[in-house]
Amino acid sequence: MTILAVFRSRAQTLDFVSRVKAAGVPTQAVSTPKEAGVGCGVSAKFDARFYARAKQILQARRYTSFAGFLREQGGVYVYDR
Repeated sequence: MTILAVFRSRAQTLDFVSRVKAAGVPTQAVSTPKEAGVGCGVSAKFDARFYARAKQILQARRYTSFAGFLREQGGVYVYDR
């Protein structure tokens, strides 16, 4: 299953992608889907197996523009609440 970390800041997205990759998580910057309802246009995409590690990195950095995690379900993305 695919997870997207959605941010309102392109710079913070790219910083997050860099840090998550450095932690050994295969991650890529991708276009933010319309379901996110957020404007920056770039999200971090990774496999759900790495969710806990990515979440730790996110919490350690306290990104101010973080909007939430989206999970792919049935071909669409929904916020992970």
